[in-house]
Amino acid sequence: MTKLSVNINKFATLRNSRGGNNPDVVKAAVDVQRFGADGVTVHPRPDERHIRYNDVREIKKIITTEFNIEGNCTEQKFVDLVLETKPHQVTLVPDALGQITSDHGWDTIMNKDYLKEMISVFKKAGIRVSIFVDPNIKMVEGAAATGTDRIELYTEGYAKQYAAGNRQSAVEPYVAAAKRAKELGVGLNAGHDLDLNNLKFLKERIPWLDEVSIGHALICDAIYLGFENAIQLYKRQLM
Repeated sequence: MTKLSVNINKFATLRNSRGGNNPDVVKAAVDVQRFGADGVTVHPRPDERHIRYNDVREIKKIITTEFNIEGNCTEQKFVDLVLETKPHQVTLVPDALGQITSDHGWDTIMNKDYLKEMISVFKKAGIRVSIFVDPNIKMVEGAAATGTDRIELYTEGYAKQYAAGNRQSAVEPYVAAAKRAKELGVGLNAGHDLDLNNLKFLKERIPWLDEVSIGHALICDAIYLGFENAIQLYKRQLM
C-alpha cells in the first residue's frame, strides 16, 4: 500500500503571516494522524519562513505515525536538527537559500561522494534516507550508488503535462525511473504538485510506490472540503 504523508508547511505559513499560534502547527500534526494519514512531513528552511526548527522538536514529541523531515543537508543547522530529533525518514532536497519551493532533484553523479558521506551520517543514527531526484535513469542509478534507502521522484513535470492533457507522455519517464529504482533495490517515494486529479493515474502506473508526500494541493482542497475529508479523499486515490 502506498502511504500518504501530509506536508503541513502551509499551516505554519498561515500562522506566521499573522503572528501568535493560530493555526496551531502541532495540533495540525496531531490531526493529520487522527484523520487517517500515514505520516507527517515538514520542510524547515534556514529562514524559518514557515516551519520553525522548534516546531519540528514539538511535533517529534507527539508523533505517532511516520515523521519525515525534508531539507538541504548542506545546511549544518538542518543536519543537527535531524540528528537531534531522529525522524523515521529524512528527505534530502537540493534547495537553494531563499528558494520558494523545490524545483529540481540532486545531480547524483556530480554529488555522489558528498551524498554518500551525508547519507552515512543519517543512516548511522538509524534514520531512513530518501533523496530528491528527477525522473532520469542516470540520476536514479547515481542515487543507488550513494547508498540511499529511497529516492523521491520530483513530480512537477508530471503534474504540468498531466494538466495539459498529455497523461501518457507525462507519466512515461516516471515509470521508467521507478522501474530502474525497483531493479536496483531502491525504495520509491514521490512528491510535488500531486493532487486529486493526477494522483490516481500515477499510482496505477507505479503501483509499488512506497509513499507520496503532499502538502500544498491537499491544504488548498481542505479549505473547501474540510481537512479530514480532504485526507480521506487523497487516501482513496492510493487504493
